[in-house]
Amino acid sequence: MIRHKSRTSATAAAAALVLATAVVPAHAATSAADRAGAAVATCGTSDLRIGFAERLGGGMNHAGGTLELKNTSGRACALRGYPGLGLEDARHTPLPTRTVRGSTWYADDPGNRLVVLGPGRTARAVVSWTHTGTQAHKAASLQVTPPAATTHRTIALDDVVDFGELHVTAVAHQVPVRG
Repeated sequence: MIRHKSRTSATAAAAALVLATAVVPAHAATSAADRAGAAVATCGTSDLRIGFAERLGGGMNHAGGTLELKNTSGRACALRGYPGLGLEDARHTPLPTRTVRGSTWYADDPGNRLVVLGPGRTARAVVSWTHTGTQAHKAASLQVTPPAATTHRTIALDDVVDFGELHVTAVAHQVPVRG
């Protein structure tokens, strides 16, 4: 009889455990990409080659480009969020910069999602600015800090940026540019 009672207690405990783990609040659920990325290290600046994949021109004094962050390491790494941006003059002195995260003149924001990059794979973000000459800064270079990184890469910009204001999307495997 004691054996039967133990088995019953063990069965009841197992059923309670299954029930408790099956009921997960919606806010605690994670996506498959988040779970897969949890085991992948964050891409550091030294893991990435950063540059403009293409420059974007357009009407109404808008300019911009598609930033490309390429994993040059020999392992997978992950990015999530928005790149940090800063303007520099020709002497590499930082200029006042304001970065606005979200949709840009050229692209809708893909949202803050985990992007896992295998070796040689790329992520992109679209950056835009206006260049009418209104309270403008002549920027020779653009500092790009990958999401969650503390160091940056500097790439050529050579443009006037009104108010030092840059708009940038989150990183994604692809950020479709409006045609």
